[in-house]
Amino acid sequence: MRQAVHSLSVPTHGKGLSEITAPVSTWVTGQKITTGLLTIFCRHTSASLLIQENADPDVRTDLETFFEKIAPEDGTRYIHRSEGPDDMPAHIRAALSQTQLAIPIAAGRLVLGTWQGIYLFEHRSAAHRREVVLHLLGE
Repeated sequence: MRQAVHSLSVPTHGKGLSEITAPVSTWVTGQKITTGLLTIFCRHTSASLLIQENADPDVRTDLETFFEKIAPEDGTRYIHRSEGPDDMPAHIRAALSQTQLAIPIAAGRLVLGTWQGIYLFEHRSAAHRREVVLHLLGE
């Protein structure tokens, strides 16, 4: 049994979904582990991870719109406002999504469905550089 760890730096452009399937897949392939499990972890409280459809961009638009409605920026709605009006809504959005994913590896590749992609979901308005940690365990 082998394991490998890697930190992936993901630049964002403010709120929205950034697909990270390609860099994650490239790193996994380079590890030469044919069967195993990849854990992906987002090291932030105002961003999250999703596995979602990557074929139709309308899916991403609808997800972003939905999250805007359930956790809107509103300076009067939240007690926590010390980091700006987008911070508490970002924490709520992250709490409603995931900070960790587990993806099987078979034949040296991610076992994702035909239309599935891995996304970092940025919940803050400003651009950020997010850190996503990859941990691969297998043989």
